Amino acid sequence: MIVVRRRRAADVERTRWTDRGADWPGWLACAAATTGFALCLAGWLAGGGGFSVPWAPTLDLRLSFELDGLAALYALLATGVGALVFAYGTAYLTLHLAHHGRSTSERWRFWPWMALFAVAMVGLATAQDLVLMFVFFDLTAVCSYFLIGFDRAERPARTAALMSLVVTGVAAMAMLVGAVMLYSEYGTFSIPELVRRAEPSTNTTVAAAALAVAALAKSAQVPLHFWLPRAMAAPTPVSAYLHSAAMVAAGMLVIGRTHPLLAGSAAVLTGLVVVGTASVVVGGVLALRRDVLKQVLAYSTISQYGYVVMLYGMGGAEANGAASFYVLAHAVAKSALFMTAGTVTTATGEDRLSRLGGLGRRAPLLAAAALVASATLAALPLTVGFFKDELLFAAALRHGPLTAALAVIAAALTFAYVTRLWVRLFLGPARGDLRPVPLPLVVPIVVLAVIALLGGVVVEPFARLAEDAASVSSRGPVALAPAYHLDLRAENLMAVGAWCLGGLTLLTPALTDRVSRAVAAAGERFGPHRAYELVMRTLARVSAAQHDREVRDLRTSIAAVLVPAGVLTGLAFATTPTIGAFVVGTVAGADWLILPLLALVVVSAVVIARARVRLVTALGLSVVGFALATTYALIGAPDVALVAVVVETMLTLVFLAAMAGIPPERKLDEQVEPPRPVQRWRDPLAAGVAGLAAFGAVWGFLSQPAENSVSAEHIRLTPEAHGGDVVTVIVADFRGLDTLVEITVLLAAVVGVATLLRRGRLW
Repeated sequence: MIVVRRRRAADVERTRWTDRGADWPGWLACAAATTGFALCLAGWLAGGGGFSVPWAPTLDLRLSFELDGLAALYALLATGVGALVFAYGTAYLTLHLAHHGRSTSERWRFWPWMALFAVAMVGLATAQDLVLMFVFFDLTAVCSYFLIGFDRAERPARTAALMSLVVTGVAAMAMLVGAVMLYSEYGTFSIPELVRRAEPSTNTTVAAAALAVAALAKSAQVPLHFWLPRAMAAPTPVSAYLHSAAMVAAGMLVIGRTHPLLAGSAAVLTGLVVVGTASVVVGGVLALRRDVLKQVLAYSTISQYGYVVMLYGMGGAEANGAASFYVLAHAVAKSALFMTAGTVTTATGEDRLSRLGGLGRRAPLLAAAALVASATLAALPLTVGFFKDELLFAAALRHGPLTAALAVIAAALTFAYVTRLWVRLFLGPARGDLRPVPLPLVVPIVVLAVIALLGGVVVEPFARLAEDAASVSSRGPVALAPAYHLDLRAENLMAVGAWCLGGLTLLTPALTDRVSRAVAAAGERFGPHRAYELVMRTLARVSAAQHDREVRDLRTSIAAVLVPAGVLTGLAFATTPTIGAFVVGTVAGADWLILPLLALVVVSAVVIARARVRLVTALGLSVVGFALATTYALIGAPDVALVAVVVETMLTLVFLAAMAGIPPERKLDEQVEPPRPVQRWRDPLAAGVAGLAAFGAVWGFLSQPAENSVSAEHIRLTPEAHGGDVVTVIVADFRGLDTLVEITVLLAAVVGVATLLRRGRLW
């Protein structure tokens, strides 16, 4: 039996496995994931399928989803592994909250985000549009932020959550930039269309590199790997799901989906090989000396996904098939090992290898399941992991002798740190006290171990799923034939060499420790984490200085928003080719009446800006509103003009009524301080920049309306909506839900203000 450390509070006994019914949100999430797995499996076996409906037709955006082979692989992982992790989490979270003295109601801060993450992963896997993929890609970052920071009272959790959000969120912008670059050249965001149309060019290469950067950051590849070990501050179910089979796998999904675009550039593929190799070595070497259980597994994840990146960089159908198979085998093994680490920590109260040992005799079932998972990761025979290295070695041999040598070194590192982890946990003298833990902390690990063993005996289903996934990346059929071969072929010799080299690494701990310490010290001193901290500190200082300036007065606060917006608008005009894009028209007809009204608006705006009397300001605002209402009437929109008149009349009366209750104004010399010299030019400059930017943006939009504008579609559909005019139909029908939301927001604001007024909080 597995046992749990004695806790000081009786809450643990009260919230033990007998309280499992209380965590029905977790079981509901588990049931939903199981249902999703069954649907995805049935869909894949039936040959897949999908649908595509317009999203934003003017930008060629569509809600396009398809359950192809690649989508099936990652959707099955997200739902299948997710169901097991969710079942594990129902027991783990109960004990976790009790240990920290927190209410069980905080489960509602955990399970919705886990479920939403699973949905986002399935959406990302099936998305066939780059912008749609970006949306789900970013949604996974948002979910991971709240899940990593679940223990918000602990500073490491908050810091790690922010770091993961910044690194993966900023990197996600690279995906959006790459998508826009491809759209500018090929006129579509559809991935299948881009694959058909894309041709080798500088623009395509840069866009492909941007997509690769986003994927590599999400998968914690060197040099953007530093966020993943720190994310181990998250609860174990988060690590077992997000950081082994889901979130970091999302990066590999993006590379697999866009691989036909990446393969058009030899430089991008070479970059993938270099980054993958560096990640394998750095992650493997650092995993050899880590003492905290989840830290070992975190660096192992960096190293293992380095294999996959390296395989995608090799290119070709065989390497793509090996990459897909590797993702599948790794997810099964690593999720089991993460849950093993969580169960051991819960059972002993310790999370360091140096304080653990001898668990095999006291927890034989857990030891056996963890042994299978470790053997799978180390690619030992009779496990599905053996075939992942066989396919890796075969692809590396075809890529060249240097790549083959690197593959052997990588496999040796994996064998060494996985063996070290299992031996120190389950062999040797017994350490620490043990208490029983709920079955859900063991059963999911055993299930994954059984799957790994079945894959080592009957590998065909795994190979078929990997073939279907790789066929998407390779744009053609892929054939994988993993099998046991009792001969002296090169793949077998490489495997034996890797095991021997890994064993030799374990037998020379002094040398291994020195190398690992040197790599860790170099990383701490010169690595990207220091650059991240420097950037964040600099941004914090700049933000604090800007905040101090903004809060001085209302004008500065407004200028802090309008001036940067004006500068960015100006830069957009300056960097966008506009020669021949706009045509200056002539003034005719009703324009001669509109121009004086616009002049009146300008004069009123100047009066409002210089007014020192509240009544003048209110009347000036009403003049602007009534002038614009007249303009609406002159251009043939009397209904809009009537609405504007009613609104302006009501607002003017409200202003006057409010002013009647305000204390009398003081004299000017008592109310306003003499302006400083800087203020004499600051305010006019800010107003000029903001005003010119607003004018340029409006003029540019109205001077060159978009082709196939949605307004034309609204006009065409107005009769079908049984409306007399377009504006009414848009507000009541086409944008009915939007209007309802706006009314709801206003109602909530009114209720809040009324509540504060009643309690005297605003005075």
